[in-house]
Amino acid sequence: MTGPATSGRASAPAAPGHLGMPLETQAAMVYLDALARWRDERKQELDELDKAALGARDGAQLTGDIALSMALWQAVSNRYELLAATWNSGRAGVTERERMATLIWGRLDATIDPALLVATGEGGLPDGPGRSTAGLTVSLPEACRLSDALLSQLRVRLGLDPSGAVITEQIRRLRAQMERIREQIDLEPAGSAQQAAAERQSRMARRLKQIADKAGRGGDVGGLLGPLEIEAATFERDLIVAASRRREAAGKVELARRKQADLRVREEALTELVQQCVAVVDPAPHYAVPDVDALGPPPSTSAKLDEYLRRLDQVGRAMTVAQEAYASAMRERDELAARVEAYRAKALATGAAHRPEIARAYAMARDELDRRPVRMPVAAQLVSLYATYLQVDSGESS
Repeated sequence: MTGPATSGRASAPAAPGHLGMPLETQAAMVYLDALARWRDERKQELDELDKAALGARDGAQLTGDIALSMALWQAVSNRYELLAATWNSGRAGVTERERMATLIWGRLDATIDPALLVATGEGGLPDGPGRSTAGLTVSLPEACRLSDALLSQLRVRLGLDPSGAVITEQIRRLRAQMERIREQIDLEPAGSAQQAAAERQSRMARRLKQIADKAGRGGDVGGLLGPLEIEAATFERDLIVAASRRREAAGKVELARRKQADLRVREEALTELVQQCVAVVDPAPHYAVPDVDALGPPPSTSAKLDEYLRRLDQVGRAMTVAQEAYASAMRERDELAARVEAYRAKALATGAAHRPEIARAYAMARDELDRRPVRMPVAAQLVSLYATYLQVDSGESS
């Protein structure tokens, strides 16, 4: 199966700062803009891949990777909304920018079932004893890179990168991926496993060099790049997930403390989002922001720790539900504002904008949307009224 070649695809933006230190203002702004573009472009890419998989003969074998990719995208999108709320259109102070660093580099509450990571077709992770199904513990940058790796693998398996048209871009991406893999291997514990991983990376890098040299001589390398892309994507994916597993195994008490700290940061960011929503939208959703400190400190016994971790996960899921509700209310207001301006542009183009009743309908809708808070049922009715006036005027003009 083939499809149209793309000149490029979304790549995970480089994340600024590090845990415990406030982000620089300029770096925070640049990263948020880049992450917003990545989120929008990745969603479009995933939708295209999902459609392609539905039409592919072996598309059912890709269901697990597509589901994981969608789950990763949703987790990143949710975290972006918290970052945007904390940034507050550039009004974030030192405390808020330190919170943003935690949102970026702390635990991403991905709520992703690791069963999705079990092999589907070639290159999956082997299942094994002791595997947890509580979730995938990754940071925001790791989740973006994991999404990139999965997307690359899916495109190759669906045959969406025709040879010849994108060879140079494929080689460039693979070189960047080899460097990411090398950096990830450096984080592995010293020992035979790290050495084996380094040797595997070296073999793959040599293969890539041979392919690049052959392409430089004008040779056909289309059949060589696909398998290497799949192997590199799977290898990077396994390294990221293995690092996540090591963090989970570091100790339940430490895991509980880390989850609790991350949830506190989410609680503060979500509170900011709620305040913004209540100030802008009426009626606003009525979800309480869970109080993380109400759970108390982590207990000391293993059995109680398991229950405590489950309760932390419940708090995380409750936060996700509340966040999606408040973010959706904000998006609904933005969509109404965008719709009325689209109608306005049409009215200006047709010359109907200055007719008294149409101008009055626009002014009423615009005035309501500029209120704080916006009365959403009234705003929706006024935007519909404006659209109706334009529709009737268009019919009479024709």
